[in-house]
Amino acid sequence: MSNAELTFKDYPFLKELGIEEENEGVYDGEWFGSGEYFTTVNPANNKPIARIRGGTAADYERCIKSMQATTVEWQATPMPKRGELVRAIGQEVQKFIEPLGKLVSLEMGKILVEGRGEVQEFVDICDMAQGMSRTIGGQVLPSERPEHFMLENWNPLGLIGVITAFNFPMAVCGWNAALSLICGNAQIWKGATTTSLCSIAITKIVDRVLKKMNVPPAIFSLICGPGRSIGELLIQDKRLALVSFTGSTNIGTRVSTSVHSRFGRTILELGGNNALIIMDDADIDMAVRSALFAAVGTCGQRCTTCRRLIVHEKVYDEVVDRLTRAYKTIKIGSPLEEGVLCGPLHTQSAVKEYTEGLKRIQSEGGKIIAGGNFLGTNGGNFVEPTIVTIEHDKPIVKEELFVPILYIIKCSSIENAILYNNEVPQGLSSSLFTRNVGNAFKWIGPSGSDCGIVNVNVPTNGAEVGGAFGGEKETGGGRESGGDSWKQYMRRVTSTINYGKSLPLAQGINFS
Repeated sequence: MSNAELTFKDYPFLKELGIEEENEGVYDGEWFGSGEYFTTVNPANNKPIARIRGGTAADYERCIKSMQATTVEWQATPMPKRGELVRAIGQEVQKFIEPLGKLVSLEMGKILVEGRGEVQEFVDICDMAQGMSRTIGGQVLPSERPEHFMLENWNPLGLIGVITAFNFPMAVCGWNAALSLICGNAQIWKGATTTSLCSIAITKIVDRVLKKMNVPPAIFSLICGPGRSIGELLIQDKRLALVSFTGSTNIGTRVSTSVHSRFGRTILELGGNNALIIMDDADIDMAVRSALFAAVGTCGQRCTTCRRLIVHEKVYDEVVDRLTRAYKTIKIGSPLEEGVLCGPLHTQSAVKEYTEGLKRIQSEGGKIIAGGNFLGTNGGNFVEPTIVTIEHDKPIVKEELFVPILYIIKCSSIENAILYNNEVPQGLSSSLFTRNVGNAFKWIGPSGSDCGIVNVNVPTNGAEVGGAFGGEKETGGGRESGGDSWKQYMRRVTSTINYGKSLPLAQGINFS
């Protein structure tokens, strides 16, 4: 493909981010790359944006060697100093929130307000991690032996790998990097190939901060490249103590099997298939607005997208009527255009998933009541957000279609709704709309939702960095962001210190 076919010059904000028509896609403190060139495309018109030279196995090995060379210096850096670096990264990213948000919209396809929001997530987690860098500590434990002292200490893991998905091409890297860096690790990041410009843009910003603060730059290494070969190197590399993977359950199974077979650690953020329940006592206005945003946001390509709307039979007709009317008002178009609510699907293969999914839904008795059409405006991957009525126990309902198709399912009670919520193999996010305090506490309790995120009167999407993010069952069990998620990036040490002159043994054992 010749450079004349690229649309790079149509987007002047790319220059502001240091993106060129041709870009090197590997970084270990220096930019390089010896693999094949590939292009990323704008899903709104399927035209190529810019070219990237990917990495090879030899390039990956160079990155790992560079990371290893940083470990002694970086791990010896006091944690509050590491926190100052992370804060500086967040501040530098904040300066470029507008062009970075536009880049997310251009390359991924989410609307501009969501693109800006994703960059803000990166900034927020840096702020939070900087504060944590002055508060992380272990326990002091009482010893049963006289003149003995016990404590819990946390040390860096060393090297970690981060593999992120196309739908959050910047924020998920930030979730991992901010916490991992304050913990004293070096990371290598493999972003989705189709959003490689996002990966390069963020890394260029981080590069400036690292060098300004005289920090070994290889602690934030990057390798881009098409195909699965680079990802395979990461998951099979025994030098990486932890691999954080965001993506499909199918690939996540492969990652888990490979990493755990070598006794490595994983953080897995996999499939969603999330449900939003509307009870008969709910605020219907708020519930319908929430369902609309949760189902249509990012054109149905969030892991927390609402896939199943479970509605009490007493308000079912009203909810269906309001929601179908609301769907007719959704503005579909270029994600860079202000006022657009729904951009394109990310790839043409996603369009195929949408069209073939609707055929299968209809074959299983589902009925399309809103949307259902491929639009293809300007050669882009545009589809209509779609509502389908279907029975809760149909096989396709238990699968996750990563497109804007919303199932509406009727229920008769809170117990009935909880049963439907829990009967799918995924367990990421869930929401209940109710004014009944009893319903709310049943929902968040041991007999309620089996998901990692259990909301009341808010949508399934829109998580904040202050709370741990992740899910159960086929979602993988990993947790990122808030809480004590930092523990995943460190190794735990229990130390017993004898400051006396005798040697008493535990459990009263006498070995004389």
